[in-house]
Amino acid sequence: MHTVLRSATREVVIGPDRPFCLIGERINPTGRKIFAEQLRRGDLSRIEVDVEQQVAGGATMLDVNMGVPLADEAELLAKAVTMVQERTDLPLVIDSSVVEALEAGLAAYQGKALVNSVTGERERLDAILPIVARHGAAVIALPNEEDEIPDEPERRLEITRKILDVAVGEYGIPVEDIVIDPLAMPVGADTTLVRTTLRTIELISDELGLNTTLGASNVSFGMPGRPALGATFLPMAMSCGLTSAIMDVRSPQIVEAVKAADLLLGNDDWGAAWIARARAAAAAEKTA
Repeated sequence: MHTVLRSATREVVIGPDRPFCLIGERINPTGRKIFAEQLRRGDLSRIEVDVEQQVAGGATMLDVNMGVPLADEAELLAKAVTMVQERTDLPLVIDSSVVEALEAGLAAYQGKALVNSVTGERERLDAILPIVARHGAAVIALPNEEDEIPDEPERRLEITRKILDVAVGEYGIPVEDIVIDPLAMPVGADTTLVRTTLRTIELISDELGLNTTLGASNVSFGMPGRPALGATFLPMAMSCGLTSAIMDVRSPQIVEAVKAADLLLGNDDWGAAWIARARAAAAAEKTA
């Protein structure tokens, strides 16, 4: 199954037979006090640096989140989307939990975006999915409900099926435009959680054939050696069927691990991308 996203001039296809989709996570004020304060003042200039760094790091798409307390998130998100599209042709993920902000971000976007995100609560489905359908977007869906983040992969699969029933059956969203987040949790809180995530990816891939994504940095949160953990986790998840991730594309260690996994899993024909990457790195060393 293929999920197709577009900017005004570029198309990205997410699928199990395609190179892994690297979604840059950096344009987000969470955990960035200086950036958050700049946004409250209406200063979006830092976004230009974030775009440049993530494009250079190898991003396939960019996530844009303007969730700043005490600020007009809808206005900020619309401005940020326009600003990012003026600086790169990568397709975007419009990221907000605020309905008005999603509406504003999607209205400003040129292309077919990926919305981040909706959960399995009926109230959230009825609030978010009409906007997704109206704008012809794709959407990330999380298999949790108001009163639970399920521990069992089978329960996450059950909630995923319920989300599909509503999204496809009631709102007419194409099934290929629903990307499931299998819920990646911090390994520092419980070292069994990664196995739960991996099994959930397998179930969603095998039973439903849907594309998947997750916040890769969640896994290593609070732990030392985060790049090593990310570089190990993502190839494991890819082997279970993960087809994209919202991640730190500024980390060469993590990106290289993903590119290596693409090659070893058969999604880099003749190793062309891997060889081109190695040659580019060698050329850069010579000119350094």
